[in-house]
Amino acid sequence: MAATFPSKQAIVVGGGLAGMTAANTLLEKGANVVVLDKSSFCGGNSSKATSGINGSETRTQKQKGIKDTNDIFYSDTMSGGAKKPEIARVLVWESGPAVDWLMDKFNLDLSLVARLGGHSMERTHRGKERFPGMTITYALIQMVEKISEHSGGQVARIVTKARAEQLICQKNVVIGVKYTKGGQSYSEFGPVILASGGVGGGFTQNSFLAPYRPGLMH
Repeated sequence: MAATFPSKQAIVVGGGLAGMTAANTLLEKGANVVVLDKSSFCGGNSSKATSGINGSETRTQKQKGIKDTNDIFYSDTMSGGAKKPEIARVLVWESGPAVDWLMDKFNLDLSLVARLGGHSMERTHRGKERFPGMTITYALIQMVEKISEHSGGQVARIVTKARAEQLICQKNVVIGVKYTKGGQSYSEFGPVILASGGVGGGFTQNSFLAPYRPGLMH
């Protein structure tokens, strides 16, 4: 996160699960948020996920008597090929609270827990829906949309078909982002969170999906 203070709003680049998680967290903390996404709709890579979301020491696991721990999850993560222990620790120790947050804040059903490849314990959470990634991601999108509607766009905004082009800097400090939409250039000012790391939103012939998974380009 590149930031400058004081600021009236934060800008999130990317409308997938990471971006919408950031947006909802900012809104919880009292910030105003604008989300920019290059596609005509939000969702990104995570909306295509079909397995679930991993978490250790979750409320659901405890209710089911699954004796998973953060240490076990961390060990599995490092054994699976993770190269940065400090990042793996954040991933693991925040995973349980994240799953519980999704259930509490968005009333999501994550009551089914399975053990998938690379895991030594049952820790992949999902509900009864066929596509848990879409269910989770869209719940977060709908919350931001709801706040946007109720506030008349004053507290939250989602701008689609908006391609971030350049970070706006002042004396080596990021103070905003420039983006294009409909052939026009626009600027938003405030702290910037880059959450555009997925490839699921690439629907052009030059995208990463085209040569490898053309069936997902719809």
